[in-house]
Amino acid sequence: MYGFCTFFFSYLPKKQYLCTQFLIRIKMKIALIGYGKMGKMIEEIALSRGHEIVSIIDINNQEDFESEAFASADVAIEFTSPTAAYGNYLKAFAKNVKVVSGSTGWMKEHGEDVRRMCSAEGGKTLFWASNFSIGVAIFSAVNRYLAKIMNQFPQYDVELEETHHVHKLDHPSGTAITLGEEIVAELNRKNGWAEDTTDPTLLRIDHIRRGEVPGIHIIRYDSDADCITITHDAHSRKGFALGAVLAAEYTKEHCGLLTISDMFNF
Repeated sequence: MYGFCTFFFSYLPKKQYLCTQFLIRIKMKIALIGYGKMGKMIEEIALSRGHEIVSIIDINNQEDFESEAFASADVAIEFTSPTAAYGNYLKAFAKNVKVVSGSTGWMKEHGEDVRRMCSAEGGKTLFWASNFSIGVAIFSAVNRYLAKIMNQFPQYDVELEETHHVHKLDHPSGTAITLGEEIVAELNRKNGWAEDTTDPTLLRIDHIRRGEVPGIHIIRYDSDADCITITHDAHSRKGFALGAVLAAEYTKEHCGLLTISDMFNF
């Protein structure tokens, strides 16, 4: 799977970068696809920012994809499962509804199709990110910078560990894959990443599933002399939900295949 996220987003057009304080808040009509804990938190934040929820689609009312209410949405925010996400995109695109999605685990099989649909010729819009947290966006920038420095110090080996709640089905997390590919891109001594590996040319990514942990990502550079560690520890899903709504506000005014780096200049 190494290189897929990099490949997937290598086709993204260059956008004007924005910070959250400069995002113009325009009242939107939002559809929610997926109404679990994340969907409910997104609803709360969207309403608090003055937006209208026009449609809520979950596993028991799939027919509502055909409703006038869903078709009236400016943007649909989708948080479901690896097996459902791609089909949800197709149903939204059929109604010319833009999509913001945090679902992971679908890109290897369907990434090329989505890239084609969101090209200038395809005319559809998807804002996808493995993690919408503003803190993770900052953490990712720190990760890239640290990896660039550590490329000069081969005595340090690096590993990545992610911990999530027991309900998360895919592993490693999409965020871990993104972080791992950023590291591999900067370290000449790493050729890719893998789980359960002892190959020194590969970045090892470990996963833990425990309780209701929203998400912890730890990157360690270890040597005989010392250890350098950076960590992002999410306290709740609130940061993810806020980021998803900010992405929807951005997506309303933009087209094509979008991601976090289009919104933030880090």
